[in-house]
Amino acid sequence: MHLPPTGSRPRVLHVTQPVDGGVARVVTDLTRAQLTAGFGVSVACPDGHLADRLRSLGADVRHWQATRSPGPALLSEVRGLARVTGDVRPDLVHAHSAKAGLAARLAVRGRVPTVFQPHAWSFEAVGGAAALLALRWERWGARWAARTVCVSEAERGRGVRAGIRGRWAVIPNGIDTRRFHAGTPEDPDAVDDLDALPASDDLDEAGGVRPRHGIGPHAPLVVCVGRLCRQKGQDVLLDAWRRVLARVPDARLVLVGDGPDRAALTARASAYGLLDGARASVVLAGGADDVAAWYRAADLVVLPSRWEGMALAPLEAMACGRPVVVTDVDGAREGLPPALEPHCLVPPEDPAALAGAVAALLLDAPLRASLGRRGRAHVRSAHDVRHTAEAVAAVYGALLDGVRTPGARTGGGAPCPTHGGPPGPPRPLPGDRPAPAGRSAVVPIEYRESTHP
Repeated sequence: MHLPPTGSRPRVLHVTQPVDGGVARVVTDLTRAQLTAGFGVSVACPDGHLADRLRSLGADVRHWQATRSPGPALLSEVRGLARVTGDVRPDLVHAHSAKAGLAARLAVRGRVPTVFQPHAWSFEAVGGAAALLALRWERWGARWAARTVCVSEAERGRGVRAGIRGRWAVIPNGIDTRRFHAGTPEDPDAVDDLDALPASDDLDEAGGVRPRHGIGPHAPLVVCVGRLCRQKGQDVLLDAWRRVLARVPDARLVLVGDGPDRAALTARASAYGLLDGARASVVLAGGADDVAAWYRAADLVVLPSRWEGMALAPLEAMACGRPVVVTDVDGAREGLPPALEPHCLVPPEDPAALAGAVAALLLDAPLRASLGRRGRAHVRSAHDVRHTAEAVAAVYGALLDGVRTPGARTGGGAPCPTHGGPPGPPRPLPGDRPAPAGRSAVVPIEYRESTHP
């Protein structure tokens, strides 16, 4: 087994493509936490905003020319990544999302402990022959992942049901609660009293995102943050929006983000008459460096995804004290406190149900405030990125040091025995520590299964 030099911190090579959206935020947060912990951190990714951001944090960024999806250039991309790996000589490789997971596992082939984090399964994103090919690869490639890290139990379960036999760990997504908060940027702890959360217009000061986009301070505002693509379901939200306007005529909808479906979504909104002059009720705001400002300006945040692992946007919105409406896809229930499910969870690709939930919450300010408070408390307790980073470090430690993780389980859910005897008490992992008072530590739940059919 490839081990780090004695007495040194491990060197981790993160491999990522795509370089935007939630995956980029996860890589950024992990890089920041691991650098702070003293790890050597290298990142292989294409040039762009993510690479610049990671360099500013102090990471060793290696240029890796790669497209977002597999194509004719895959062989050269794998060779390029193999050269990067040989140059960096990492103790562990952590590949993020389907494309990087494909290239990294082909380049490394188990010679270095490899963690694969799908961030939603590739075979859900395509159909027909492409889906079958993606699934066959995931089944085969699992043998070259020392751990497959899923962000929700639902994501792991989907992989198991699809016939992917691997060694699993479940670590829920976390967000930076110091950045995403319900207070003002100057005083993020000013509203630790959950009964005193300010209204959206109280936080959208002069020059804020509402006035910059012609939205009045008291207009009911729904915000959707996400890449403009089929996965995120903004087309379903536009289909639902006319029903929302029938009940809340002065409501406004802002789509924050960019992506391949921008032109199609603009055309759809225009065909529905949602962009017409003074009657315009929809704004396509483009990408934003500070999405937290949009969350705090919103009355309600919506993410109508067709599939996910566990989306970051609802967690970020709840951390800002805003209620959410999300579709019941993988990770959605696990990201919500149970009290929010009856009001905030709708079936995917169901415009009528989506419109009903959105309109009901826009018309009930006290309920929105209550849900916002509960959501904020839940995220601060269960989805703090600092605890997520510690859980990832625990997985690294288990792989590099051979320490059994707490809660290790077989595929059937029974405790994993050691040396053929009865299961003993779990031993602590590197990075484990008691959670601060009032918070829940995130502990990786591991499942051990054969990597081969």
